[in-house]
Amino acid sequence: MTDVLTKIKRAAAGCDERVLQAIDLDLIKIDAGAILDVAPYLQGKCYRNISIAADATTYEVAGNKLVEVIENTAISVHRTIIKPDPQGDVIADEASLLQLIADIKQNDAEVVIAVGGGTLHDIVRYSAYILGIPFISVPTAPSVDGFNSKGAPILIRGEKITIPAIGPDAIFADLDVLVKAPEALVAAGFGDMLGKYTSLFDWKFGSLVAGEPYLQAAADITRSALQQCVKHVDLIADRREEGIRTLISALIESGLAMLLLGQSHPASGAEHHLSHYWEMEYIKLERRQLLHGAKVGVACIEISKLYHRIAQEGWKNQSWTSETEKPDPITVNWEEISKEIRDIPTGETLGKLLRKVGGPISVEELPVSKELLARSLREAHQVRPNRFTLLRAYNERLNMRS
Repeated sequence: MTDVLTKIKRAAAGCDERVLQAIDLDLIKIDAGAILDVAPYLQGKCYRNISIAADATTYEVAGNKLVEVIENTAISVHRTIIKPDPQGDVIADEASLLQLIADIKQNDAEVVIAVGGGTLHDIVRYSAYILGIPFISVPTAPSVDGFNSKGAPILIRGEKITIPAIGPDAIFADLDVLVKAPEALVAAGFGDMLGKYTSLFDWKFGSLVAGEPYLQAAADITRSALQQCVKHVDLIADRREEGIRTLISALIESGLAMLLLGQSHPASGAEHHLSHYWEMEYIKLERRQLLHGAKVGVACIEISKLYHRIAQEGWKNQSWTSETEKPDPITVNWEEISKEIRDIPTGETLGKLLRKVGGPISVEELPVSKELLARSLREAHQVRPNRFTLLRAYNERLNMRS
């Protein structure tokens, strides 16, 4: 079986050397017992002093065993258990960053290992970036595609901002750990992958009408990873080893596609903007957070419904389209845009796929209020003002009319 890193390097073979350097990781290991390979890797790099970052749950799931394995070598290990906020959530905010950075500095660690999910990885990747040391990824659930991202979504005074950071030098995805992940986390990872249907559309849309950078290799890698997940949905739902391997591989491949482009466009469109909007609203209300992938899956359904409605109504003939002497880029490219929309599965089809893996398929099931949904559909494009999605174009036209 071809390993993920080799597979992606082959898919990106036509890219220039600068682009290929972005995915120049030492190792991606996806296998049962992969956690046992961490210590030999550390020894091969001649590390003597390391930090392991986890939360209380992920430390019990994998961190404890990892520490035990490494302590059998001459390497010194320090543990940092990231503390939750008052609502019980571990979040990537100023407090978590300061806790980890202070611990790493105090123990003079040469490398830090992230043992956990997406949020834990965001805390680690930015802390390692600030301190100028590498980090290693040990996912404990196939829940997000951000394990190998170089951007860290950090909450600064309650506002989520993606800050440049670093990606891992190596990823050790232990299938013995991942197959035991809770159903909700597996469903969240599948939801994050389903979101690529609308993110890939929005990326193509932005390239057509706003000149956003586009890399065909990154799009092909992301689409292939998505299709593999849909093909193996039943195995994923049953949490069979083959299904979980497919899901974690797809999530990592999606992350590598983002690294190739150097931006999140292949994997993050209007569906992610809705998810981020809901997250910030929950922080303001001091409510416990919802799983990222669960939100993305439901948001993808809502964006699919909206985009199919726009395609059915047409763009040029909309009553709110202002008359100009020169047709706007959307009108000029509408035939291709509408074709791309038709390739997005309907909300009903997406819901059936999500239901198979046990994920929520409506805002009521998340739960997100109807009022918050309506507001986010009007305003969520402002979360990433540098992105030109169909949601943004639609809302800007509506606002021009009003």
